[in-house]
Amino acid sequence: HLTPTHLAGRAVAHCIAAVPDLNVRLLGDRAIPRDSIDVFFITAVSGGHDLSGVKVERSDQKSAVAISAELDRRAKDLKAGRDPEFTRTKRTMELLPKPALHLALEATVFLTEKLNLDMPMLALHRNPFGSAMITSVGMFGLPQGFAPLAWLYDIPLLVLVGEVTEKPLAIDGQVVVRPVLPITATLDHRYVDGWHVSQAMHAFREYLANPEKFEP
Repeated sequence: HLTPTHLAGRAVAHCIAAVPDLNVRLLGDRAIPRDSIDVFFITAVSGGHDLSGVKVERSDQKSAVAISAELDRRAKDLKAGRDPEFTRTKRTMELLPKPALHLALEATVFLTEKLNLDMPMLALHRNPFGSAMITSVGMFGLPQGFAPLAWLYDIPLLVLVGEVTEKPLAIDGQVVVRPVLPITATLDHRYVDGWHVSQAMHAFREYLANPEKFEP
């Protein structure tokens, strides 16, 4: 079941591959290249009352259909409570008092993002949010929105996909009605400047205009 969100995520992977300067993590005043292009898809769990997500590794090397299949399988496990690592982490976080919770989050970000450590015994993995994030409000019937970047993500780009709606467009000098997919992007200016954004936007549009041309 392929959706606009899957295509937008695949387009993000394509644009990061076209602009490698986006695929870095920040450590002090250094930009350290990441080993792969991984896209994190935000997923609603607990009946929509909570959020988690699935990181699809090497998204630039997978087809949109393969990404859709992987997300479907892993998101179902999250929603059904069959993901042992997510369940363990969530239970631990819920038991911590608020002051300790903030400290725990800071320590987690420092270990997994800044030091790039992998600690499976604590259900903590390096680079947990990947190279960029995708979220969607289209399934809620919302036409558009803006997603905020948070300090714990350590990513340069967060893309939000809205609901496809019909809108009047000017095409060849005529006003016509077409289905339009609203997409908004939030960028961290510490990673990129205007030149990088223009190159990334070109690659993003290039993929969405003709996805099959770039599928592996």
